[in-house]
Amino acid sequence: MAALVLKMSVSLDGYVAPDDGSSDWLAAGGSDDALEWTVETVSNAGAHLMGATTYAVMAAHWPSDSGPFSKPMNEIPKVVLSESLTSADWGETTISAGDLGEAITRLKLERPGGYLLAHGGARFARSLVATGLIDEYRLLVHPVVLGAGERIFRAPLTIEPDSTTVFSGGAVAHVFAAHPRST
Repeated sequence: MAALVLKMSVSLDGYVAPDDGSSDWLAAGGSDDALEWTVETVSNAGAHLMGATTYAVMAAHWPSDSGPFSKPMNEIPKVVLSESLTSADWGETTISAGDLGEAITRLKLERPGGYLLAHGGARFARSLVATGLIDEYRLLVHPVVLGAGERIFRAPLTIEPDSTTVFSGGAVAHVFAAHPRST
């Protein structure tokens, strides 16, 4: 069964996006070793999962990009979990509508090889957190304080520390294993 991994960039004060939606804060703490860690995370996925909003942004960007993320983002299958998207023409992309928890459970059983790597938006990430089906959190903490914005955690959650990597630019990657949801 494939694991569901949520990889998110986070500010030091726990925000994944500022109120104005800008992304320049993501450069804080950037370094070659942080880039390598992120490219490896993206490249080892068996499928990329995202919501419709993130899909629209990525589908407009990655097909013409030649950077280190372009190959894994373009070649690895993508699944868009959405009630609103009706067509997708970026590489090998499928659309999954319906109950999010049921869709994730089905994808975990059906997808061979590699983990399911979820790409947020904050709203999509919060929806995934709420399902209780995330197996691993990969949080790249940037050395910047946003002061306000969007968070992905809205309720208490116990997760188990797995590893921490400090990068030369000051960003820190924390990997946590999620405890199984009680039945």
